[in-house]
Amino acid sequence: MPETFCAAESLLNKEPIIGNGLDYRLYFLIEVAPPWSPNEFESKSIPENLRSLVEGMTNEDEDPEVQFLLIYNRELASGLTRLIIYERELGLSKGYLKQELNFILLEDIAPFVINYLAKNDRDKELQTSETRDILVCTHGSQDICCARYGNPFFKDALAVVSELGLSEVRVWQVSHIGGHRFAPTAIAFPDGRYYGRLDRDSLRAILTRSGDLDLLKRVYRGWAILPQPAQILEVELISIHGWDWFNYKVDSPIINGNEDGSFNDVEITYEVPNGDRYKYRAEVVVDASQTIYLKGSCDSQDLYPFPTYEVRNMHQIDLVAGG
Repeated sequence: MPETFCAAESLLNKEPIIGNGLDYRLYFLIEVAPPWSPNEFESKSIPENLRSLVEGMTNEDEDPEVQFLLIYNRELASGLTRLIIYERELGLSKGYLKQELNFILLEDIAPFVINYLAKNDRDKELQTSETRDILVCTHGSQDICCARYGNPFFKDALAVVSELGLSEVRVWQVSHIGGHRFAPTAIAFPDGRYYGRLDRDSLRAILTRSGDLDLLKRVYRGWAILPQPAQILEVELISIHGWDWFNYKVDSPIINGNEDGSFNDVEITYEVPNGDRYKYRAEVVVDASQTIYLKGSCDSQDLYPFPTYEVRNMHQIDLVAGG
């Protein structure tokens, strides 16, 4: 047991949570019951062909925008193995498109994924989803904070969804999604937003998209469809538009900056429901005076610098009515 928990240290030192969403283009969520090894795809239940596929893509950096995760909820288990695919919608979008399949054998998933990645027209197999999937990290063998904080919150999340009567919301345990310093952590699909330091009140606000925006900003790590500097600018726009922002289509194709990431020129385009489009531009820069030194994980003995960013010179640059 560590003397201190990395999530507790992060909170105590008031580490900013925004800008810590991971911007993957494609997620493969595979239904496999825990326990999971520290590297989840080395778990005993993972067949060799799937392990080799994931390790090969990771080690060769073949496609760094693809993320493989294990998920599980005993109450949703059917005797088959689900594969849920979330792929980022191109251009202006609200998040990710989805495909969900069931397999009799776990060994059949790897060849399916290989064929799927080879297709040029796979967007035809994807669709918008009315179902919302909340993935709560409980991967304690990867970092103890994910068990200490993630397991109780997983139970809280199930209770909140039940209390709200949200039959379209499914809650899953998920393997490591990064950011254990912010445990309990979660990803919400189909939008693809990352959260941390969650509690019942903040989850209720997220699910109903209502209430105090400070609850959202306290737990919001960032949106996976946006590069990390643009995630920081997005929060400023949420402050302007409130919960309506979650109904807008967004894109952020232009980011210029220096090599070390301390200066970023960021542009976000968004479309409101009537088709009008707006653009904002800003500089997202490191405030060196606010750098925080923390352990990166519970088992780390070293301190690492974690930068704090600020938004400067935010301004609207044009408007295109009706798209």
